Amino acid sequence: MMQTSKTLTFEEYLTYDDGTDNRYELVDGELVMVPLPTADHSDVIDLLSKTFSLEIEKLGITWIVKRDVGTYVGTNPETGKERSRTPDLCVITQEQWNEVKANKKAAAVLKTPPLLIVEVVSPGSKRADYKEKETEYKNAGVREYWIIDLLKSKITVLSLVNGDYQKTEFTNNQLIISQIFPELSLSAQKVLSV
Repeated sequence: MMQTSKTLTFEEYLTYDDGTDNRYELVDGELVMVPLPTADHSDVIDLLSKTFSLEIEKLGITWIVKRDVGTYVGTNPETGKERSRTPDLCVITQEQWNEVKANKKAAAVLKTPPLLIVEVVSPGSKRADYKEKETEYKNAGVREYWIIDLLKSKITVLSLVNGDYQKTEFTNNQLIISQIFPELSLSAQKVLSV
């Protein structure tokens, strides 16, 4: 990930426009460009987006599946600077989406935590996905965080229990267990073999 020397507050980040179509995360007040996904990465997100949308419809709830929507993850306690991430996929409530849509001039960034976040690990994002984002999403109150690792052929589901994440890894034909989608019938293999 490429980092710029531009320092912004979260509010400035919401309206930042450098005249390009580049996507950025805000990490300790600095813009970090998010690279385009690989084809496999994109296929995983497509599969999960469809699967989650079908589960939501089946459950009859007003949740929404979104890609390219950022989420504010708070202030880094070490630097005192703000952070906002752009997960590969997130599941949010209709109310959260209405709040984002209400500000027509700001970027699509949630100020409250999504119900579920998915990150697909790329070679340049291992440390961020497994360490930094895990801590940020936990502290922000994201109830469930999925880490899809195509290189290691595993899916790690982190469920927020009493303020801490409980991790479960899924491989091969194991069915993924989700607190957010308790009736989900999806094997790790189906996701990993896109």
